[in-house]
Amino acid sequence: MKKLLFFSIPLILVAISCNHPVKNNSNKLKVQIQLPEFNEDTAYYYTKAQVDFGPRVCNTPAHEKCAAFLVARLKPYADIVKTQRFNVKAYDGTILKSQNIIASFKPESQQRIMLCAHWDSRPFSDHDPDPAKRKTPVDGANDGASGVGILMEVARQLSIAKPEIGVDIIFFDAEDYGAPENASGNHEDSWCLGSQYWAKNPHVQAYKARFGILLDMVGAEDATFFMEGVSMYYAPDITKKVWDMANQLGFSNYFSYTTSSSLTDDHLYINKIINIPTIDIIHQVPGSENGFFPYWHTTKDNMDNISKKTLKVVGQTMLAIVRQEGLPV
Repeated sequence: MKKLLFFSIPLILVAISCNHPVKNNSNKLKVQIQLPEFNEDTAYYYTKAQVDFGPRVCNTPAHEKCAAFLVARLKPYADIVKTQRFNVKAYDGTILKSQNIIASFKPESQQRIMLCAHWDSRPFSDHDPDPAKRKTPVDGANDGASGVGILMEVARQLSIAKPEIGVDIIFFDAEDYGAPENASGNHEDSWCLGSQYWAKNPHVQAYKARFGILLDMVGAEDATFFMEGVSMYYAPDITKKVWDMANQLGFSNYFSYTTSSSLTDDHLYINKIINIPTIDIIHQVPGSENGFFPYWHTTKDNMDNISKKTLKVVGQTMLAIVRQEGLPV
């Protein structure tokens, strides 16, 4: 039985260009649209709920329980929820029992966008400063759960104020079981196994979308999101669209127009295999030892380092992009 919650929806107004917002261009015709206000508390709740199951490593009870939780919570929100189960082989020969989770809104629409994140967590903390902890599975609060938490709140908002275009929210599995740096052999494609599988076997035959946005490591305090290199190579116009929107919303301290290094992430395979222009919003720290936030692939990637403010910034930007795409061209 579907339970309905009745409450007032706070709205914010944002002036956007009627085609594409352009930085520092005041000659564009602006229109105002109403946006539901992204609830960072709900996003935080969904982030923590995943972490509370324990590390979401393939072939573990925590992994299976978390998947069931996400599917159950998505069903009252989306028009269609599908689970794509598959087995893939990890770099070390382990067979990973995996599942991608897809929630679709307005499935009849041919005009669609895709929002995605990975929901699994790394099986070992191979970058932990303490060698004794490097075989410990990662909680993955920021690396995985934050993106899913944001998109769960986006899904809730889309169930209240229906989108004007089709939206698919996809949670990819088996992203973070890639080979550690000291593994022998060539394991270039050992990461992002769920998105590789989906790109070769989409949930809808001949699936098309205008573009995709990947959220990865989007919950740390004072995060900075640069224009990542693969995103700029395959989808520079989409990257600029999103960064322009974030800046119009007042989030310039988070979304920098500086281009950063290219990454192997789920968006790479979506671009290469299924040819949907897809970008990555990801917290990078140029000049740091590993290029990412300080607790990447360590035992400290936990809820202590999740910021509700950062969740709000990214989530509000996603809602604005969805609303903008529904405007007449």
